[in-house]
Parts: sequence; C-alpha cells; structure tokens
Amino acid sequence: MNDLINKLYKNNTVIYKALLFLITVIAIVYLFPKGGQFKYDFRQGKPWQYDNLYAPFDFAIQKTTEEIEEEKNELKNSSKKYFVVDTSIKEEVTHSFTNQVKSIDSLSTNVIRDLIRQGEKLINKIYVYGFLDDASIDKADREDVIVLRKGNSIDDVLFSRLVQSKDILSFLRTNTEGLQYYKQRLLINYLSNNLRPNVTYDYKYSEKELNERFQGISYAKGKVSKGELIILKGDIVEGRKYNVLKSYEVASSSRIWTKSNYYWIVFGYTILVALALLMLLLFLERYRFETFNDNNKVTFIFFNIFLMIFVQTMVVKYNSGYLYVVPLSILPIVLKAFFDARLGLFTHVLTVLLLGFIVPNSFEFIYLHIIAGIVTILTVSELYKRASLFMSIGQITLIYMVTYFAFSILKEGNADKINWMYFGLFAANGLLSFLAVFFIYFYEKLFGLVSDVTLLELSNTNSKLLRDLNEKAPGTFQHSMQVANLAEAAANEIGANSMLVRTGALYHDIGKMVKPMYFTENQSTGVNPHNDLLPVDSARIILDHVINGIEIAKKYKLPDRIIDFIRTHHGTSVTYYFYKQEQENNPDVDIQKFQYQGPIPFSKETAILMMCDAAEAASKSLKNPTAQSIDVLIDRIIDKQKNDNQFINSDITFREIEKIKKIIKNKLMNIYHLRVEYPE
Repeated sequence: MNDLINKLYKNNTVIYKALLFLITVIAIVYLFPKGGQFKYDFRQGKPWQYDNLYAPFDFAIQKTTEEIEEEKNELKNSSKKYFVVDTSIKEEVTHSFTNQVKSIDSLSTNVIRDLIRQGEKLINKIYVYGFLDDASIDKADREDVIVLRKGNSIDDVLFSRLVQSKDILSFLRTNTEGLQYYKQRLLINYLSNNLRPNVTYDYKYSEKELNERFQGISYAKGKVSKGELIILKGDIVEGRKYNVLKSYEVASSSRIWTKSNYYWIVFGYTILVALALLMLLLFLERYRFETFNDNNKVTFIFFNIFLMIFVQTMVVKYNSGYLYVVPLSILPIVLKAFFDARLGLFTHVLTVLLLGFIVPNSFEFIYLHIIAGIVTILTVSELYKRASLFMSIGQITLIYMVTYFAFSILKEGNADKINWMYFGLFAANGLLSFLAVFFIYFYEKLFGLVSDVTLLELSNTNSKLLRDLNEKAPGTFQHSMQVANLAEAAANEIGANSMLVRTGALYHDIGKMVKPMYFTENQSTGVNPHNDLLPVDSARIILDHVINGIEIAKKYKLPDRIIDFIRTHHGTSVTYYFYKQEQENNPDVDIQKFQYQGPIPFSKETAILMMCDAAEAASKSLKNPTAQSIDVLIDRIIDKQKNDNQFINSDITFREIEKIKKIIKNKLMNIYHLRVEYPE
C-alpha cells in the first residue's frame, strides 16, 4: 500500500495532467451539438465539387424558412380574431347610471324617469354589439369580420360595428339632439362617467386558434425517391437543387444521430478533441518544457480553451447570427501576455479548429479567426500601453471586416447582398476584445501568473528589493542597470519581449547582496577578499550567488518568469579565473566544482540576458577601451557561449545573435564615448 502511495506521489504531476486532459475532453465533447456531421460541403451559387449525387434513401423536400413564414403570414392574415364580451358590465353601467340620476334632488320625478328611460335606451344601443377596449383597437381592421364570444355563444360581427371610446362623445351628442339642452347635458355627463368597455381582445383563444392552423402547415413540398439524381458534378448549387441538398442534409443528419450509433459519434468527437489537445501537450513538452512541467500553467491554458469554446457554443445555441460577436482574439492576447506569441497562436489555431464542429460555414469561420489570430500575435504588444492595445484591436477588427467582405463577394458575386449587420458584429467584437485587460488582471490573481503590466511595476527601481540591492551592492545595482539597458535594446532589435528581459536583468544578480564584497564591481576600497581564499572556495561563493538570488526572489515572491533569468544568466558556464588558478596547483581538478548548475537559457529573452551580462561585465576589464577592442571582446565572449551550446534551447537564430552583438557593441561604445576609427 505504501509503495502505491509513493508511486502516486512521485507521479502526481503526470496523473494531474491526465485527469485534466480527460476532464477537458469530456467537457468540450459535451458542448458539441447533438447532430451528425454532413459529409458534403456546399455553398449556394457555387459549383458542386463532388461526383454525381443520387439519393441513398427517400426523403422529403423541405420548404424554405421564407416559404413557411409566408404561409404563416397568410394564415395569420386570413384567420379570424376572437374578442370576448363581458355581459355583466352593461348591467353594472345601467345600475350605476340609474342610481346617480335618482340622486339628483333638483329634478322632478317625471324628469328623472325620462332621463333614466333615455339613458337606458342609449346604453342598450351602445352595448348592442359592444364597447371596445382601447388596448384592443389595433387587433383588427375596421372591415374585418371578428368573432364575439358571449359566454358559450359565438357571433360573427363586423369590427367597425363595435363602439370605440373616441366615438362615444359624438355618439351621445347625435342621439340626444332632440332633447332639451339641460337633459342633453345631464345624459352626456352621467353616461360619459359610467360607460365602460365590455369587449376585449381574446389573445389566448386567438393564439390557440392560430396555432392549430399553424400545426396544419406541411413543411414538405415534395419528395425525392431513393436512387433519384439530386445534382450532377459541376452543376451550380442554386434554386431547387440547393433546396433539395439542404433537405438531404437535414434528413441525413437526423438518420446519423440516432440512439443506435450515438455512442459511435461521441467516440469520434472524443478522438478528434483528444488529438487536438494532445498536440498541444506535445508542443508544450517539446518546445515549452518549463510550461509543460507547471501544472498551474497547463491548467490555465486548458481553462482558456474551454472558456472560449463554451462562450462560442452558447452564442451559437442562442442565435447563430451573432456568431462573430465572440472576441476569440482574447485568447492569443492573454496567452501572449503570459507566455509568448508562438504558444498563443498555436493554442488559438487549435481552439478555432475545434470550434469548426459547432459553427455554420466552418471554413469561413476558421479562416477568419486564424487570420485574425495571426494579426493579433503580430500587432498586440506592450499591453501596458493603452494606445498600443487600441491600435492593435482596431487592426484586428479591420481584418475581420476585410476578410468577411472578401468572402461575401466570393459567395454572392457582387457586393449588393452583403449582410452589413456583420460589420456591426465585428465592431462589437473589437470592443469586447478590450476585456482582455480585465482577464489578464483576473488571471494574475487567480493563477499567480505575470504579465507585462506586472513587469512594468517590478521594473520600478524604487521597489524595496531593488533599493536594498542599491544599498548593499551599489556596484551590482549599476551593473544590473547597464545590463537592463543593453538587453532591452537587443530585445527590441530582434522582436523579443523587451519589458520581460529588462525586468529580468534588473533582478538577475540580487544574490550578490549576500556577500557583495566578493564581487569586483562592489570592491570600491581596492581590497579583494578572494586573495585570502582558496580558488575552490572563491568559486563556491561566486557560484552561490545564483542560488542565493533564487532564494531571495522566492522570499520576495517574484514571479517564476523573473526567477528564470536568475537561474539561467550563467547557464552551465565555468568560473575560468578560479578554475585556472586551481588547475595550476592541481591539474586533475574537477571542473564541475567551478561550473554553474544551469539550466541554460531556454528563451530568446534569457539568452539575451546571458550575452549582455557577460559582455557588460567583461567590458569593465578593458583598461583602454577602443572600438576595436570592444568589437573583439564581444565577438570572443558571445562566440564562446555559442560554441559551448548555451543557446541550443533558446529558439534564437545565428542572425539574431549577430544583431544582438552589433547592438551590444554600439551601446558599449556609446557608454565609453568611443567612435569607430576610420582608416586614413
């Protein structure tokens, strides 16, 4: 049992990755639409690219959405509208009117009786068909025949026969013209105050009746028999042929996605999703091993893939017309901010390929988003600069619009039928892409990662750790500042992350704070404590500044991306000065005692720091620096690092190394105020 627990403990990272992989695959497959994949890809107005197609089974030709809507509109226009009559209102109005008239003390009994008689006559006349509620006026046209429901009886009535509130006053005046003026005024006033609508639109009954008629609609308008020719190779997909193909696609999908083969289709989806995620893991293991070994970072990447697929799936399920409103460019922006452009683009492409299973017009969708992803990687940099992010997202939005425009004119043959709503969706996509800033901040807190925004904060020389370095090892601090400037310029020259390498350079030698006087740049008094030590002991102190730096960095909770610069800035190089001293006394000396433990640089940024650090430190040894001596020195130092295979894991090219050498030479000559000596 203990052996099993020990094995599980030793392999916990592998087990975690396997579980993460499995859970992500299951979650993504679960989001996929429950329908089979049609094996033919066709577009309206384009030639049929496959062989002659014959119907493999009988299926109905479905009516188009427009045809069904037109039929529904016809039924809606021809169907009768139902109104309900509240018979109690007439009695209530009559009773209320009678009581109010009887309460008039100034009138004689005969006048009151006459007013009541005249009023009841008018009430009967108004309510003979009904008094229509104002909210129901627009439910039918005046010439429509409507159905009045009075209890269990139903009568067909011309809609114009119903009295409306706007006609009440004129109706009362017209029907009381022969009366004495005071009687007319009394009747109009009291009836106006008591009359109430008793006819309202019967929405529930009308909709029920209409839905019953809708249910009688046939969604098919013909039939294709098994073996019947559907379309010939090269025929243009349009008109009836397009309609038949769409009907065949629907029928085929429904036949595929049956209970009997449901599990096979899910199995197929699982294989495809698993392959995509496996490619990502292999990429990380092969080219980003440090990221691959960090389960937190792998979880972060998988989480973002699932999040993008989840959001896109929800939008497609809600309304596929809003397909392009989802800002998928957030994914490469975020991954580039925390990792690098190559990983960001690779992950984005895999995510878009997976989304091809759930979106309509998958080729167009994939092409659009891959192009947009490439533009994102090429343009988005320096996220801490709002203007830079704004310009980048503007370019991404423009690329979306231009690419969609090109696809539209290819499909339609002209620009007349372009759906301009999509341009609004692309604009909304661009605005939503600004959420990347929020996501970056959120992920920094949730996953403990570091972005350029955090790097900008860390590069502030007024931070506590850098102030301590300046106080305890002022020479090292100045050296770090010079290296940071060199490294930043070199990174800009070859397109590396200048903010990252600058910040890493500022902290790369913080381990020297432990024993600052054992490093030349801090020996301001001229006393060298190494004179009293054996070479092997001196070498140990020098080598330990890397380990001490890592410990200090962890104490101050510096991000791993910064600690990487401390680990790698000497790679596996040797402290040759002390090694040669020891070799004079002991020819069989073990070189490993004088060698840094590494690792060697594994990115362009860490490689740049190694070159700049060694070059800046060595340049201080030149007693009379000249352009020629600096040129020779830099070539010798960097060529030796290259020959010692210090850069084999850093994805940097020989051309980029030459550019870096040139930048370092120019910067050092500027520092020493030198000019190139031209021949006479």
